[in-house]
Amino acid sequence: QVQLVESGGGLVEPGGSLRLSCVASRRIGSIYVMGWYRQAPGTQREMVATITSRPSTNYADFVKGRFTISRDNAKNTVSLQMSNLKPEDTAVYYCGAGYDLGFSYWGQGTQVTVSS
Repeated sequence: QVQLVESGGGLVEPGGSLRLSCVASRRIGSIYVMGWYRQAPGTQREMVATITSRPSTNYADFVKGRFTISRDNAKNTVSLQMSNLKPEDTAVYYCGAGYDLGFSYWGQGTQVTVSS
């Protein structure tokens, strides 16, 4: 079992920045993929960014150039630096992890609200 705890969400004005962090309950060096998904009210959960143990990254088109995902195996942490935030980025952001190609573990989520 891997427990994931997200932090860093909050209220920010359009154009602002936030940094989300996700701390795992065990060493993430052996975890193949970690990532961030988000879900806005009335919508399905969608992929934001993922990072593998290689590491290689993958981003949704709507965040390319604005968001950066990183992982620190020594701190068992994966982070998402979000810049130039837009109102449509408002959602609950979830951290996920998996030992293979799929995500088996999820955090409880952290709310991000972009509004003036």
